[in-house]
Amino acid sequence: MAINLTKGNSINLNKAEPTLSKLRLGLGWDVIAEEPAIDIDCSLFICEYNGLQQPKLLSDQHFVFYNNLACPQGAVVHKGDNRTGAGDGDDEAIDINLAQIDPRATELSIFVTIHNDNRGFSRVETSYIRLYNEVTNDLIAEYKLGKEFTTETSVQVGSLVKNNGEWSFHAVGAGYQLGLGDIVAGYQ
Repeated sequence: MAINLTKGNSINLNKAEPTLSKLRLGLGWDVIAEEPAIDIDCSLFICEYNGLQQPKLLSDQHFVFYNNLACPQGAVVHKGDNRTGAGDGDDEAIDINLAQIDPRATELSIFVTIHNDNRGFSRVETSYIRLYNEVTNDLIAEYKLGKEFTTETSVQVGSLVKNNGEWSFHAVGAGYQLGLGDIVAGYQ
């Protein structure tokens, strides 16, 4: 049975799915009916903590997004850019092979950003991130973003954090008025 997460919740993925080796993140969104399409992009930052315990990219190639679809190890693979959000189900997906992730990685930060509109998430009716066991296709957890983000153009939806060899998902839900380039600069 899938767990519905709210902002600030966490789930230990290894306890929820003891045999979990491959994870799929699914992102979905719907635009308010009378509004034109919005291009929302999902990005993932593969990080290690610096001396101040801040997550920093392992390298520029460890930033996975629509223009860099895989990390060097092939452990994180973005499945492609959906520019409209049209249709049912997940609009964008990222596959993660937990066993192949660079051993230096301690956090995978997950962001969604609006690519083609600076009015923010006020035009987005519904949005979510889902975590699936990629091997069984079972839904592990879902985090639905509420209407709290109106003027924000980017949201850190969550983070996968490794602690003592176990992975947990933290529903972050932090909104910003930043472009993707600004976010990348913060992780370098």
